[in-house]
Amino acid sequence: MKLTIGNVTLDNNVILAPMAGVTDLPYRVLCREQGCGLVCMEMVSAKAVLYKNRNTKELLEVDPRERPVSLQLFGSDPEILSKIAGELEEGPYDIFDINMGCPVPKIVKNGEGSALMRNPKLVEEILSAMVRTLKKPVTVKIRKGFDDSSVNAVEIAKIAEGCGVSAIAVHGRTREQYYSGRADWDIIRQVKEAVSIPVIGNGDVFTPEDAKRMVEETGCDGIMVARGAKGNPWIFREIAEYLETGRKPPRPSADELKAMILRHGQMMLEFKGETAGMREMRKHVAWYTAGYPNSAALRNDINTVSTMDELTALIGERL
Repeated sequence: MKLTIGNVTLDNNVILAPMAGVTDLPYRVLCREQGCGLVCMEMVSAKAVLYKNRNTKELLEVDPRERPVSLQLFGSDPEILSKIAGELEEGPYDIFDINMGCPVPKIVKNGEGSALMRNPKLVEEILSAMVRTLKKPVTVKIRKGFDDSSVNAVEIAKIAEGCGVSAIAVHGRTREQYYSGRADWDIIRQVKEAVSIPVIGNGDVFTPEDAKRMVEETGCDGIMVARGAKGNPWIFREIAEYLETGRKPPRPSADELKAMILRHGQMMLEFKGETAGMREMRKHVAWYTAGYPNSAALRNDINTVSTMDELTALIGERL
């Protein structure tokens, strides 16, 4: 099922969520190759871009193979956000997203991320400034609310639609829940019924069956996969095919798993250098191999890996 966001039409409606420390360039390319309709980048601080922070350079890189791609900015100053988005608009980004869902304390303390949901007036100022500045589609990612006493996703969604936002992603948890408990898919349904722009459901999608149930229960236009994609780029082809045909492709074989890990490792090495790339690969290998025989011992041994040759030897021996 195709999904159109502004002037961007996706191959399908299954989307990789933005996740700090996970959805870097190598992993986005792998997910896109496995049938992901849209990949979302790690969130980037608008202020960090403004002040030429060196760490943002890597975060802003895009490979042509991963497009269409969504660049997610975070901040709380409408002028800075729209200024930086305007400066980046000529770059290889197809969609600009605003983060209003991050629950991390240091982000919230600065009045950014999910803290914005407590300030609907500022939400309107930010989104209006973004839409005025950009010709490319603007989207927003929100949560159910800040806490159980301030569930206002519907209110924020209506504001977003009124500002000219092209789509909205809704995570069915409050900020106070972080990622605990169960996602409330009913709030996604409520948002879908309240606005006419595309609504993307997010939260607790780990299998093709979860995705189908989310669509059936909420009527959402798109499915955003977050933790379910960790170590599992194949989930996108599985969901897309299941929604289209009712059939699930077979899970990857052991050989496919090994090949994916080693290719991912090589891409990380090329993109981040051997030291940083291998350090980052440790968590990915733990995710890839969770539930497999010998995975506990492998997770322990992966912490000693520092070169591509060592990774290749370990994977060959343990999988």
